[in-house]
Amino acid sequence: MDYFNVEQDEASINVERHKARELRQSQWWKRQLAKGCCYYCRKSSPPSALTMDHIVPLIRGGKTKKGNVVTACKECNNQKKYLLPLEWNDYLESLNENGDR
Repeated sequence: MDYFNVEQDEASINVERHKARELRQSQWWKRQLAKGCCYYCRKSSPPSALTMDHIVPLIRGGKTKKGNVVTACKECNNQKKYLLPLEWNDYLESLNENGDR
């Protein structure tokens, strides 16, 4: 399946990464971490073990906005990488079919 792909220049990505660093300092983000739950696998994790993930990755045209960032455990974040939500769901379904997750 051919998914949507947007070429992003390094300058745009750097701007969004700077916004992400600022957002990590906000009370809103600290409250998200305090919930202690990975958005993807729903496993409970201490706030220090959670990372910020862009649902639509920066490299794929995503922005650093509250509606596009979620808490993710390092395992899910590392596996998701640059996948779009539809691609991530396909990946999870393939794991379920193979009994891997």
